[in-house]
Amino acid sequence: MKRSEINAIMRDALRLFGEYRISLPPFLLRSPEEWREKGTECDEIRDNMLGWDITDFGSGDWEKVGLFLITLRNGNQKNREKYPKPYAEKLMIVREGQVTPMHFHWYKTEDIINHGGGNLMIEIYGSDEDEGLSRDDVEIVMDGERRRFPAGHIVRLTPGESITFTKGIYHRFWGEEGKGTVIVREVSMCNDDNTDNRFLEPTGRFPEIEEDEPPLYPLCSEYGKYEK
Repeated sequence: MKRSEINAIMRDALRLFGEYRISLPPFLLRSPEEWREKGTECDEIRDNMLGWDITDFGSGDWEKVGLFLITLRNGNQKNREKYPKPYAEKLMIVREGQVTPMHFHWYKTEDIINHGGGNLMIEIYGSDEDEGLSRDDVEIVMDGERRRFPAGHIVRLTPGESITFTKGIYHRFWGEEGKGTVIVREVSMCNDDNTDNRFLEPTGRFPEIEEDEPPLYPLCSEYGKYEK
């Protein structure tokens, strides 16, 4: 992805959050220069990858295959003594027809919540012993109600609705065409995007960036560039 594209996506997200009156923590608006002045007091942000997360999953076409995320809080399963939080929270923006590829998590259980805007379409499968798609029915929970669906069923999550994914449940999602951009919240166990994502097809989780202009704000995968 080009840095100019990432910067434009950030600006558009800030505009959308302003329309929905969603306030963000101040650390998200620190410039690279401001991050260079921060020391160990910000270890939790850096070590647990809080902040901006924009990815095209290696597709080269963010509009079609991509996702915007902000990690607001997170613990760390590899360092529970220093970071004891057992939970994480993310804020996502999903555009119409913009696909997040089929994947599951080996560890994390998560609630995906349609916070507002359009409808979130989610295709679901169980996984088999070889970590492929299972053809068995899938049992999930939606807003506390247990539901059973055939493999490959597409759930329509309307504003206010949520769905729970336990480990090993494959899911792929996108915004429903003609219904508008979706603001999504994720409430989950600790999140580790480096080791806890099993994509059905080979996929890049963090983008390679072409630096065609200065960064507006660092991505959560870039803090190492701006340490003292």
